[in-house]
Amino acid sequence: MADLGIARISNNELDANGTLTRADLADVVHRKLGLSRAESAGVVERVLHHMCHALSEGANVKVSGFGTFILRDKGERVGRNPKTGVEVPIAPRRVMTFRASQIMRDRIARG
Repeated sequence: MADLGIARISNNELDANGTLTRADLADVVHRKLGLSRAESAGVVERVLHHMCHALSEGANVKVSGFGTFILRDKGERVGRNPKTGVEVPIAPRRVMTFRASQIMRDRIARG
């Protein structure tokens, strides 16, 4: 498969917990696009802001080749306190799930 200009992040660029941070993303944008560090951080922040805003407005967010953030409304249900066994009503709520694209699943499977 072609590289498609996708920035690769190596394990030594991740923090000690193996987590990709906003700063890591901004650094990749800085190196690949040649923007200043401040502009790169701004680009990352704007993208994340638009994604969060769309989700808060009830829209799903699809990032081609990566995956889709999907909103689901869960109805009220009865739960049980595991310690006491007492039934407790769980209020209806909206949850966000993530479904990885087939490209992402293939990459993860390859390691």
